Amino acid sequence: MSWNVRLLPVMAALSYLLLGVAPALRAQSANDAQIEADVRKALENKRFQAVTANVQNGNVTLTGTVGLYADKEDADKRAHHVKRVKAVDNEIAIAGPTVEDTTLRDKLANQLAYDRVGYGTTAFNAITIGVQNGVVTLGGTVYGPADKDSALSLVENTPGVKDVIDNLEVAPVSPMDDRLRLELARVIYGTPQLQKYALDPAKPIRITVVNGNVTLSGVVDNKMDHDVAGLRANGVPGVFKVVNDLQVAGPQTGK
Repeated sequence: MSWNVRLLPVMAALSYLLLGVAPALRAQSANDAQIEADVRKALENKRFQAVTANVQNGNVTLTGTVGLYADKEDADKRAHHVKRVKAVDNEIAIAGPTVEDTTLRDKLANQLAYDRVGYGTTAFNAITIGVQNGVVTLGGTVYGPADKDSALSLVENTPGVKDVIDNLEVAPVSPMDDRLRLELARVIYGTPQLQKYALDPAKPIRITVVNGNVTLSGVVDNKMDHDVAGLRANGVPGVFKVVNDLQVAGPQTGK
């Protein structure tokens, strides 16, 4: 039997497979084209005028530039919400202004200090900020999900922010911790020597409570205020442990 004769069944099988593959490829191509059109429609906003969407096998790749990191995140969410999208590779770059890291950190710290003022949780939010090459890392603990969402939104909408690393933790829901927060605030700010820290809502003695463990943070005027705050916190019934991370502004005089 010649090789040509022996190959006939194989060639027939391949032809059969190709006849089935071609329509599937055409269908996938049409599907990708429709997804791409839907993604472009979802991004019909001047904020995304420099953004390009390409689709292959249901996977969307976003490229181009936007002015704010929040716009990059919004484009990602819009693309994910389009029907039949399997995944989104967000390669959008932030084309906004470049801000020196120290300047950006100071600006964010000032904005976050006044964030959520009036909601009664400011003193219970302790947020740390790190900035490197425009990449902002948020850490620390906040009272609730709304406090976390608000902080992230504020940072994401700040010009100069190129990326955000979210290491913020939300304190667990606990009636016992809520009772301790209120009592700690009462005894600390009720002390005449420490009442001045309640005057500016952005510069309080911050009180973090997680499962009965208390951390005091912020900046106080002198070592005596530091020590008094720690003593008052330790005297609250139900507190398991107090970590006094209060910083003292300026040189310390005496002990």
